[in-house]
Amino acid sequence: MSFNIKALLTGNRLVVTLLLFLLCLVHPSESLRPLFACNPANGLTRTLRFCRVNVPVHVRVQDLIGRLTLQEKIRLLVNNAAAVPRLGIGGYEWWSEALHGVSDVGPGAKFGGAFPGATSFPQVITTAASFNQSLWEEIGRVVSDEARAMYNGGVAGLTYWSPNVNILRDPRWGRGQETPGEDPVVAGKYAASYVRGLQGNGAGNRLKVAACCKHYTAYDLDNWNGVDRFHFNAKVTKQDLEDTYNVPFRSCVYEGKVASVMCSYNQVNGIPTCADENLLKNTIRGQWHLNGYIVSDCDSVDVFFNQQHYTTTPEEAAAASIKAGLDLDCGPFLAIFTEGAVKKGLLTENDVNLALANTITVQMRLGMFDGNLGPYANLGPRDVCTLAHRHLALEAAHQGIVLLKNSGRSLPLSPRRHRTVAVIGPNSDVTETMIGNYAGKACTYTTPLQGISRYARTLHQVGCAGVACAGNQGFGAAEAAAREADATVLVMGLDQSIEAETRDRTGLLLPGYQQDLVTRVARVSRGPVILVLMSGGPIDVTFAKNDPRVAAIIWAGYPGQAGGAAIANIIFGAANPGGKLPMTWYPQDYLAKVPMTVMAMRASGNYPGRTYRFYKGPVVFPFGFGLSYTTFAHSLAQSPLAQLSVSPYNLNSAIFNSSSNSIKVSHANCEMFPKMPLHVEVSNTGEFDGTHTVFVFAEPPKNRIKGLGMNKQLIAFEKVHVTAGAKRTIRVDVDACKHLGVVDEHGKRRIPMGEHKLHIGDLKHTILVQPQL
Repeated sequence: MSFNIKALLTGNRLVVTLLLFLLCLVHPSESLRPLFACNPANGLTRTLRFCRVNVPVHVRVQDLIGRLTLQEKIRLLVNNAAAVPRLGIGGYEWWSEALHGVSDVGPGAKFGGAFPGATSFPQVITTAASFNQSLWEEIGRVVSDEARAMYNGGVAGLTYWSPNVNILRDPRWGRGQETPGEDPVVAGKYAASYVRGLQGNGAGNRLKVAACCKHYTAYDLDNWNGVDRFHFNAKVTKQDLEDTYNVPFRSCVYEGKVASVMCSYNQVNGIPTCADENLLKNTIRGQWHLNGYIVSDCDSVDVFFNQQHYTTTPEEAAAASIKAGLDLDCGPFLAIFTEGAVKKGLLTENDVNLALANTITVQMRLGMFDGNLGPYANLGPRDVCTLAHRHLALEAAHQGIVLLKNSGRSLPLSPRRHRTVAVIGPNSDVTETMIGNYAGKACTYTTPLQGISRYARTLHQVGCAGVACAGNQGFGAAEAAAREADATVLVMGLDQSIEAETRDRTGLLLPGYQQDLVTRVARVSRGPVILVLMSGGPIDVTFAKNDPRVAAIIWAGYPGQAGGAAIANIIFGAANPGGKLPMTWYPQDYLAKVPMTVMAMRASGNYPGRTYRFYKGPVVFPFGFGLSYTTFAHSLAQSPLAQLSVSPYNLNSAIFNSSSNSIKVSHANCEMFPKMPLHVEVSNTGEFDGTHTVFVFAEPPKNRIKGLGMNKQLIAFEKVHVTAGAKRTIRVDVDACKHLGVVDEHGKRRIPMGEHKLHIGDLKHTILVQPQL
């Protein structure tokens, strides 16, 4: 998301109108302190019906809307909603961000004074690598505590446009770091968990803060090879929409009960998402029953008028978006042109009322019209950056860091044997790099250098200036440090200058001379060499994987404010790594076969497909890969169901397709299928206590569904902690309709007849699904 003011000013006819409008919206006070419309001390409103907390929310909403003029309504359709002084309603800024901590990226939150910072958790891609749903929810709970505290202090809002649940389809995407990775099930589970943490328990239809799942949909290109997100038309099949791109959004609405969904800049099959009635009104609100509002990405309406030229006039653009189901515009476009759209008959005032009802309902559920009351009213500065919150940031980094290589059990290092450590690399002593993008002001930082210094004497050399590593002038000093030390830690990788919003990567290799630095240092190091990578997207480090002088490789992602402490704790064995890759790490030559503009997931001809579900080529490291300092073994604790039969009365033309030998899920009576419990016994067969992620994949029968092209798909995952020498049993219930279904080329979900193979680690279990004749 970015405020695209350059696009907004395209065309002289908008400039004067825009400047006048912005002057009208300047708030009378620079303070962000919330103005409670229904404060008991406010004589203007305390007797009005919309202020009565014992009246049903929908009645209060209609009462308020009925008191507004058309002009007042229109100025509430934008993120910096104008005040309505005659009703005692102050202006409100809807745009705040909380991707992995309260952020000041949006104008709704400001740091300073009693709130100098907030807890900055690892970037989402790192947290996703924990595969720990309870952790995801707990982070959301802590972030919402801090958000509420800042709101009470007058420096933040209550509507947060997070999380980003887009699929990491292409390894070059600059915003992949914000996402939970490439798997739609994981992205959906992350979305629901984080949203539940942010929004609270939902008691009484109330919200702690209002979350927003973005960017809907098929949005995963920023700026590549001359194509940018403002002009990109994502051509997507019904099959890929149904089984990949829309999955996390559906989960966000169904399971997370999210209060908002954000439509994206791009077009999908020729229609801007923020003007697509099928995507917004019919799907999000109609099929998925969103209880909340739909907001545009910032200036999306302006973009589809001025840059995509989707409509002839701005009034048509305003009408198209609102009639499609858009309720709120991030940007001033709707405030400027909606009245004209009503006057021209393109839109009715009732259309505006319906949009307002959705946004005001969310504000009512947040308690913004209840006065300064409610269960969160006492949260304040003492509830931000607490010791417990800082500890959770450290624990999240521990759980998300992934060990990719550990030759000869070189790790963990011993503080007794490795008393001097050379700490080398452009990311060895960074702060802001560790928190990635959409971050706020961190409470505090522990850099890798600082973390390692707690365990050993350090010899520090950056090796090259910045991650661009344009020269090798510092290589000699780095080599000298490595010769002297008992062990060497190289902290390399990327930062926001390489991958970011509006910045997609051009390659997968380490930038500049970084690879040369690693190789030269490894050649002369006296002790073991540990390569630590900071990045959001995958990096082709085949050279280090195959280099026997590089003893270990750690992917830290962007590990948050405590990242340096977490890296050091793992290197020295105070924490046992348990993270698993949430995305495939491809070789560099993969890029030549997959233009970013091709949205297809499945392999076809010379096109190799995308993600572990469909890609059939070589990888550097596969999805779900991650080592531990201990070892784990799986076994099935009891024999699970081996055959599932479908009774004859369901074999009719409505649900059974004889050519594909499959059942259409939408017409099946899913209650007839028994849940198939898998009892998986996880044994820790090593010497360290550790956490392990149990993945359950389903491999569908071959050649049953035309165009399926699927290798396997993740259907469940569970995080389990097992002490050394102990066993734990977990249960996973396999649901035929939910887990054995696949999507056909028409976007319909079907259950193929035949042998479905379940993969649990090295175990395989076959379930035969067949009709009972």
